[in-house]
Amino acid sequence: MTRRERGHDLPAAHEPLPWQGDAWLHLERQIESGRLPHALLFAGPEHTGKGHLALCLARRLLCHEPSGGLPCERCHACALSASGGHGDMRWVQPEEKSRVIKVDQIRDLVDFSQKTASFGERKVLVLAPADSMNASAANALLKSLEEPAADTYLVLVCHRLHGLPATIRSRCQMLRLPAPGAEASRRWLDRQTGSPEESVQLLSLAHGLPLLAEQFYRAGEGAERTALQLALRSGCLGEGAIPEIAERFSTMAAEEVLGSMATALEGFLRDLDQGQLASPRGRGVF
Repeated sequence: MTRRERGHDLPAAHEPLPWQGDAWLHLERQIESGRLPHALLFAGPEHTGKGHLALCLARRLLCHEPSGGLPCERCHACALSASGGHGDMRWVQPEEKSRVIKVDQIRDLVDFSQKTASFGERKVLVLAPADSMNASAANALLKSLEEPAADTYLVLVCHRLHGLPATIRSRCQMLRLPAPGAEASRRWLDRQTGSPEESVQLLSLAHGLPLLAEQFYRAGEGAERTALQLALRSGCLGEGAIPEIAERFSTMAAEEVLGSMATALEGFLRDLDQGQLASPRGRGVF
């Protein structure tokens, strides 16, 4: 099992993002009333904080002395989860150099779910993103959903619902988490950048996805991304120099190249009116 699967290298998140208040209140009411489902499915666009919410929920469930509906950050359980050493939590995602969650990872998770909690009353398992499971992994998980272990909570973070088998979706309570509005995203990003103008530019590059915009900011990629998108848009218009565009892509991974191309094409198409979409150029880009 990798370090990350045991909870290491995860951010120190303990409270929901500003636009997740209603979802968090709903979850907290379920916890307090003893009606929290043993299998939850967080569904919504990527880069909007679903994994963040799942991590906050895991730490809230493991906390021995929650305060104000949040983990206290003072008890032994909070110290363990913050350091990545909490034995009752598992965070599973594709291993390094892999795009899928594999069956062996799920089998390990199922075995863990059958054990008694070591540090408290509950165990928490998170799959992020669950739609990256291959078919064998999904089949292995199904048994746990059909026969859930006592005091064990499973949270599936899902970017694309069609990537999860219906048999799994039907056994989870779904919580839809839409992307935040533009103003909420900008205000949150302003705390990172200190510049509303830069926040607006980054969000435009990230098509309104706040955590992706933050990723661009922390990597110092704002100016580079802007230049890349402009070059790609010129290519869509037939005005860009292909060698220049190829040079910009030369140091990027194939997945990142395809993502950048898709983003540029989508942005170009969104800016066209009906007549332009029906033109030969619009149909060609589409």
